[in-house]
Amino acid sequence: MKRVAVLTSGGDAPGMNAAIRSIVRTGIDKGWEMFGVRLGYKGLIEERIVPLKARDVSGILQLGGTMLGSARCLEFKTPEGQAKAIRTLNQFGIEALIVIGGNGSQTGSYKLSELNFPVVGVASTIDNDLYGSEITIGVDTALNIALESVDRLKTTASSHQRAFLIEVMGRDCGYLALMTGIAGGAEMVVIPEVVTKPEEVAAVIYRSYELGKAHAIVVVAEGAKYNAEKLMNYCDENRDALGFKLRATILGHVQRGGNPGAFDRIMATRLGAAAINALERGEAGVLVGWVNGRPGSIPLKEVVSNKKQLDLSLVELSKTLF
Repeated sequence: MKRVAVLTSGGDAPGMNAAIRSIVRTGIDKGWEMFGVRLGYKGLIEERIVPLKARDVSGILQLGGTMLGSARCLEFKTPEGQAKAIRTLNQFGIEALIVIGGNGSQTGSYKLSELNFPVVGVASTIDNDLYGSEITIGVDTALNIALESVDRLKTTASSHQRAFLIEVMGRDCGYLALMTGIAGGAEMVVIPEVVTKPEEVAAVIYRSYELGKAHAIVVVAEGAKYNAEKLMNYCDENRDALGFKLRATILGHVQRGGNPGAFDRIMATRLGAAAINALERGEAGVLVGWVNGRPGSIPLKEVVSNKKQLDLSLVELSKTLF
């Protein structure tokens, strides 16, 4: 009989609970004992491991966030912290660990794997910047939340003939901003991958004004060189160059919250089951992600050694459409 634990790490993403539920129930269906680690890697160090039965994960499929919790843990980044985590897993008789999370979380998975502990990662981050998975748990829901916000703000912008800077999450990756801009019909997107100067943004806003548009919408990724705050400061100093009055809205963590949509629930469920199936096949040291429209796996070593690239042809498409 296997004893398998699951933890969630890093930023929460809508669909994490669906993955937890799937992992626990698929494992139990195979006759395995399932456990949950509270508060991510911090919980490993602090020995916060609890048994999970089928009923313990009832009613969480539709809930956002993570029932297991997540927390930053600087100690785990040290060799001593990693050794402590392994000791805890051995102490509880855990034979394998499943880690649901993004880049930082899967770096932790790889560290444990290097210490010869069986680990399988599950791709989850709303930024969609994790190498080895075409899309990750939480992205679709976060994108729809951002899109709804753009649609609502566009209504207000048109009513008052204003321009809006709308900042979405994306510290190192502009995927959410780019897709939100394309789907929301924004006049411009500003992302980390392409440096856009404040005067370029001002020029697009003014051009929209000159064309007689009722509004101008610019979607900005938080990690862009010139984020919403910096762009707002520039535009405040150059108001006459805009035509429109300008407002800024920062969506922030609202994109992480709320219930996951149907796609995230289904994908998370399939990835969770695939993680258990990978362990049953004797696979470890891999990330289970979404590849060619279905669950697939890639070695964690490749995940941590590569950076996912944004399809910059979509940037050109956005310029054509705007």
